Amino acid sequence: MTSTKQLLVDLHVKYIQSLDTKKDDLEYWLTEHLRLSGIYWGITALDLLKNLDALNKEDVVKYVVSCQHDNGGFGGHVGHDPHLTNTLYAVQILLIEDALDAVNIEKIVEYVASRQDRQSGAFTGDEWGEVDTRFSYCALSCLSLLKRLDAVDVDKAVEFIMLCKNFDGGFGSTPGAESHAAQIFCCVGALAIVNSLHLVDADLLGWWLCERQLKNGGLNGRPEKLEDVCYSWWVLSALSILGKIHWINKEKLIEFVLAAQVYTLWSHFLALTRTFSNAKSFKDPESGGIADRPGDMADVFHTLFGIAGLSLLEYPDLKSVDPVYCLPKYVVQRIGLAERYHV
Repeated sequence: MTSTKQLLVDLHVKYIQSLDTKKDDLEYWLTEHLRLSGIYWGITALDLLKNLDALNKEDVVKYVVSCQHDNGGFGGHVGHDPHLTNTLYAVQILLIEDALDAVNIEKIVEYVASRQDRQSGAFTGDEWGEVDTRFSYCALSCLSLLKRLDAVDVDKAVEFIMLCKNFDGGFGSTPGAESHAAQIFCCVGALAIVNSLHLVDADLLGWWLCERQLKNGGLNGRPEKLEDVCYSWWVLSALSILGKIHWINKEKLIEFVLAAQVYTLWSHFLALTRTFSNAKSFKDPESGGIADRPGDMADVFHTLFGIAGLSLLEYPDLKSVDPVYCLPKYVVQRIGLAERYHV
């Protein structure tokens, strides 16, 4: 490994394409429950990289459809139990592919609505009853994208989210839980979707979020924790929604994300060779993708959120990402949703 000051687009596209070709690896089967998630992470990253066609649309849509249950929810893989998180991923994938008509939308709405406890306003992720503000975001985001927020009690949903607000301006997973950057994205994003950002103390929360930047430029999720590339999304998205993305050092964060790219000098050379001469006579070593921090192994989760973070920082030649829905902005605009955040 070595460092670079540029985004290695060709290698990252190749890395994402390779993820479905490793069926002889034990890791492929051990991560079966993340298959639908991985497609969302990978296809969103490809779209932001302007390489959506790198994965076959027909195959992607067919697979997503195969994950839907009779109750309308989607599992993480064929035959896996339905869950709110996977249901949102399915809708996001189909919107990117402009193929929402391939599934039963009304059944999706019914499933999402069934996950709300009408007394507390909270949402459970699945039939086993876990409550978390992540699921509040998944439900409201999913229904907003389907333009069916009328299917749930929005006021009660907001009431529950606000019970999870802390003295530092942040939000936790449940009432009384500590503030965490990923939960803050979920709560701020959900409140933005239902036009309730006025309930957020933007200055107090913005200060807490910008304090997540460490000396090496990376961001952490809580005080006294290590930096992680994924917080380039969780922290920046919330700051962007609040109109305070300029409160962090953009240049240092870009350097950190780029340094977390996984590649070898040889694979980089071959990628450049193909770019300039279309040479295909060499087989690249396995490379590409972005890790949680420099020196670690790449995974598609951190690849997406590293690229999405760079998009929020207006890194050159990337499509713009919507900080509320974690979708390319053009997709959100195509379905007629207005920007739901402060500029």
